[in-house]
Amino acid sequence: MARQRILTVEDDSAIRRGIVDALRFAGYDVLEAADGQTGREMALRRHYDLLLLDLVLPGPDGFEILEEVRRLRPTLPVIVLTARGEEADRVRGLRDGADDYVVKPFSVKELLARVEAVMRRTAERPLDIDEIEIPGGVIDVARREVRFDDGRRTELSEREIDLVRYLACNAGRAIARDELLANVWRISPQGLSTRTIDMHIARLREKLGEDLGNPAVILTVRGKGYMFAGGRKEEV
Repeated sequence: MARQRILTVEDDSAIRRGIVDALRFAGYDVLEAADGQTGREMALRRHYDLLLLDLVLPGPDGFEILEEVRRLRPTLPVIVLTARGEEADRVRGLRDGADDYVVKPFSVKELLARVEAVMRRTAERPLDIDEIEIPGGVIDVARREVRFDDGRRTELSEREIDLVRYLACNAGRAIARDELLANVWRISPQGLSTRTIDMHIARLREKLGEDLGNPAVILTVRGKGYMFAGGRKEEV
């Protein structure tokens, strides 16, 4: 079983090092960022299971990152890190979608307890998307199949479901191949040259009944990657 991965975005190097060391000692895999720009990129593009997010950062602040994460990954667990006495920040963070907060300075035991509690609650959450509408049918995520309006059914592999689900959760945004490798295949794209993504997209398009010469559900965005533009078309 793969270890759970936590992304820590904290600009104070001493605090960040203490968090990273504690999490690794507790058995977690850890990603880290020291500023808002790097933190935002990693938060939106890397695969991880929980985000520890400082609210006061150089570059984009924690509130900006939280807003974008909640829009693109609505069920991802987030714990915000705040300074003692900043009640307004804690309240705003919770209202913006954080699951919990930890007040600095904090003990390792408190941090780990809050991480474990949020992880448990997250495991009980429903899937963020159950059905994906496409022209002429629907993708049933739980059953891993495409049901067409004419009664036909096509089975999808687990990887194909993960791929179309990730694209659909980010509908309208061009997704780079590296992002798909990191978040669907869960492998580092660094230095990797592969046609895996393109081959899976081709097979997926076939199973969705796409016109391969003019796809309408999964679009190719030249120089960027792929974008989900599916959905039922209104009858006229």
